[in-house]
Amino acid sequence: MLNGIDPLLDGELLRLLDHMGHGDSVLIADAHYPSYAAGQPVVTVQASAPRVLEAIRSVVPYDEYEGPSVLLMEAEPGEGVEVGEELRAAARCPEGRLAQVERFAFYDLARSAFCVVRTAEARKYGNALLRKGVVGFGGD
Repeated sequence: MLNGIDPLLDGELLRLLDHMGHGDSVLIADAHYPSYAAGQPVVTVQASAPRVLEAIRSVVPYDEYEGPSVLLMEAEPGEGVEVGEELRAAARCPEGRLAQVERFAFYDLARSAFCVVRTAEARKYGNALLRKGVVGFGGD
């Protein structure tokens, strides 16, 4: 344990987040997501996707350059509303920095993520991509 570090962020996850560069993305994946399919490093955290995103955002700023910095998997109509709202709140970024992406387009974008954090999120569409910003210069 370290002071000021969210207890969900263990050494392996902190190492991966530290090794990410500006513009790299981390995929926060629900329990249904094919986390191992693309071959990126996978870390499992036994918590909900919004809680994991909240923990990661406590140490990783969102990218403030062009385009959205947080992408959420777009749910089918009537599904995933609650988890989507919770992920939006956990992202802690302005609305213009957050976007929803159609499910199969999200899968395509997620293949280039630096790493995957597989969560215990059992609700469908609990997936988010966070693009890392410059540490120590803006963002929060």
